[in-house]
Amino acid sequence: MTRDTDARSTPGAEARRLRIAVVGDTLLDVDVSGTSERLSPDAPVPVVDVRTDDRRAGGAGLVATMLRRDGHDVTLVTVLSDDARAAEIRDLLPGVTVVAGPSGAPTPVKTRVRVADHALVRIDEGCATPPVPTPTAEMLAAVEDVDAIVVADYGRGVAAAADLRAALERVAGHTPVVWDPHPKGAVPVPGTAVATPNSAEARRFTDVTGDGVPFATEAAATLVETWGVGAVAVTLGDRGALVASAREGNRFVPAPSVTAGDPCGAGDRLAAGVAVALAGGADVAEAVSAGVTAASEYLAAGGVAALFSDDGPAPIRVPGADRDAMRVVHDVRSAGGTVVATGGCFDLLHAGHARTLSAARALGDCLVVCLNSDDSVRALKGPDRPIMGQDDRVELLLALDCVDAVVVFDEHTPDEALRRFRPDVWAKGGDYTASELPETATLAEWGGRVVTVPFHPGRSTTRLAAALEQVG
Repeated sequence: MTRDTDARSTPGAEARRLRIAVVGDTLLDVDVSGTSERLSPDAPVPVVDVRTDDRRAGGAGLVATMLRRDGHDVTLVTVLSDDARAAEIRDLLPGVTVVAGPSGAPTPVKTRVRVADHALVRIDEGCATPPVPTPTAEMLAAVEDVDAIVVADYGRGVAAAADLRAALERVAGHTPVVWDPHPKGAVPVPGTAVATPNSAEARRFTDVTGDGVPFATEAAATLVETWGVGAVAVTLGDRGALVASAREGNRFVPAPSVTAGDPCGAGDRLAAGVAVALAGGADVAEAVSAGVTAASEYLAAGGVAALFSDDGPAPIRVPGADRDAMRVVHDVRSAGGTVVATGGCFDLLHAGHARTLSAARALGDCLVVCLNSDDSVRALKGPDRPIMGQDDRVELLLALDCVDAVVVFDEHTPDEALRRFRPDVWAKGGDYTASELPETATLAEWGGRVVTVPFHPGRSTTRLAAALEQVG
């Protein structure tokens, strides 16, 4: 069968059920979506015909929702008003233990109005900065005896409360604390395991100038020292993150290649992923990598809208295959392009493979590689194969510019996988004709074509494997 994974799952979340405290400011987020085909007669502004009005707990509430949907025991430590909107927020957090003190201010509401995939306007209500709240004894006790803590600071004072900061600093000595800062918020407490500012936030907290990785490298190192934290991961959007720590120096964590989507919640997803991985025993670099992957998969799946939807098929994904094949195919088809697929074991990637893949890619506008799984290779070639595991084979294939996506399948042939995305062209290298290929009948089901591309004699995985065995 074709291997799928749920893009809503944080890497490591399946390992065990964790007790996680989420500390921070909670908002009410409203997404109003509709269509607009005319201007108002009163003013030259678009008229939006509302189709949906989706509401969710925002800020720290969104982080808590993500972690609860991953199957963890989540406690949200926050402050809430006593108005009707605060009651609505509680109702939007099923399964989350809410430990809330009084906010002393109306519930903040952020409403985004979207037409199709484009944001039209955001309306903020009650979003003036309130006074720093006084945490209750229950709030202070809630950060004790948990496996990890995520501080989701949205600049409304919860993370600035002195007693709560003292409690967080105390538990940071034995519990991983991940701090997602805000430009108008408080700095992380000393002992925080990982702080995850984005570039704009890192710029706000430092005097470092510049852009890109050079800026992130210097800013992260500066913040490690000034904040007294274990590590700082400056996130760089779809490029990934730059991690600096006093113990391990600097490390760049690249992001999987995904189609950009609504970025709302991506930083929250990253921080949640880092916390889960740290609680599971990962080191800082591994944890940040898990967080970056979680955020990338979240975006690839459709972002916050997909988080609350169980409809539709899961995208074709496998561990290590960080490009969503179905999304690639959809985007190419939407633009009127041609989808090309090819397949094989690719057990030892060699020059012959590279030439064949490049020739296949030239036949259309994207190339999806159907890759035999480890079990499939063993069934075809014997117990000593594959030489390289499927995760490594996927990664090597995706490193080639001519490969746009990879799908792993377990059967002897890729027919089931092919029926999932129905390529226009199936390309195969070899010294035989298209009529001899078994995939020809499968492609004919939807009118696809089978094409052979040049075969390069003298390049053989079997020959390479034998040569390596002699050398060994």
